[in-house]
Amino acid sequence: MKAIFRTLAAAGALAALGAMPVSAEVDYTARLTEGNVVLKNFTFGTGETMAELRMHYATLGTPKRDTKGNITNAVMVLHGTGGSGRQFLAPQFAQELYGPGQPLDITKYYIILPDNIGHGQSSKPSDGQRMDFPKYDYADMVEAQRRMLIEGLKVNHLRLMMGTSMGCMHGFVWGAKHPDFIQAMLPMACLPMQIAGHNRMWRKAAMHGIMSDRAWDNGTYQTPPVRGLRTAVSLLQVAGFAPLYLQKEFPTRDAADAYIVERVEADIPRRDANDLIYQLDASRTYDPSKDLEKITTPMTWINSSDDFINPWDYGLAEKFAERLPGARYVLIKATDETRGHGTHTWAKFWKDELIDLLKRTETK
Repeated sequence: MKAIFRTLAAAGALAALGAMPVSAEVDYTARLTEGNVVLKNFTFGTGETMAELRMHYATLGTPKRDTKGNITNAVMVLHGTGGSGRQFLAPQFAQELYGPGQPLDITKYYIILPDNIGHGQSSKPSDGQRMDFPKYDYADMVEAQRRMLIEGLKVNHLRLMMGTSMGCMHGFVWGAKHPDFIQAMLPMACLPMQIAGHNRMWRKAAMHGIMSDRAWDNGTYQTPPVRGLRTAVSLLQVAGFAPLYLQKEFPTRDAADAYIVERVEADIPRRDANDLIYQLDASRTYDPSKDLEKITTPMTWINSSDDFINPWDYGLAEKFAERLPGARYVLIKATDETRGHGTHTWAKFWKDELIDLLKRTETK
């Protein structure tokens, strides 16, 4: 399929495809099933090993099987750097997608929300190994996802893989390594190329900020290195900002000052310094650009024009999309409602594209 370049001003550009209205708010947390898959003798790309690597997951819905017992309705949604599977229970995502008649209706689909290595309740440095934890990268994270699906959940085929930010990049790794595993892909907010330029620089600055704090003590700190974390978290906040939205919501100096201080101070206690270093550095080996022609899975790839991390004006996404045989590339135009890099989690801006993708990849 030839790549199609489309700019959306806001939600509803494909309303004729039949997007359902948002239903009354539902507590999807209460409907979760959670568990762990322990992967035995996991070998990382560095050659390091773990006798037991824990992958935590949450699911919504029920598996449906064909006559051979294979699960046919699995959808895996992959989170971004520093996130977890539970982030996809946020109202702006869940209330738009999981209800009756909505695109990922949980009476129809089996939704899998994993915590990736180094995140959430999966194995991570803060479990005790600290900076001796294996130096995982995106290839390791994808392999752990694959083994979690096959060994733990008995899923050998995904009807859909969605991924945001880091999860978007994982999607490109998946597509190149295991193109037959996935029926359709919706990667959002990333580029399929080496993390370099400003994208690597802000990550490196955040890691360096933590490691330059004497309290970090080579990762053996007894109390959190708050100064270093403040530097790192401040950079993370700026990277995720949506300029037009923030100008509308905080149009005075005092309002802007109060907001950023509150955001940073609230974020610091949620972070572990070593975990964050690993999370940011895991992208160091990522570069699927040479393998794009191997990705034959039909996809709709979505970026937004107010994304600081993946600037639209590189002019690279369109060129990459031309090399993806089954891709449709969509650029969401910035407005004072879009959320910068975080537009990926606000389903109202791209829900109709998801509906279209599911329709055009149905099994006849």
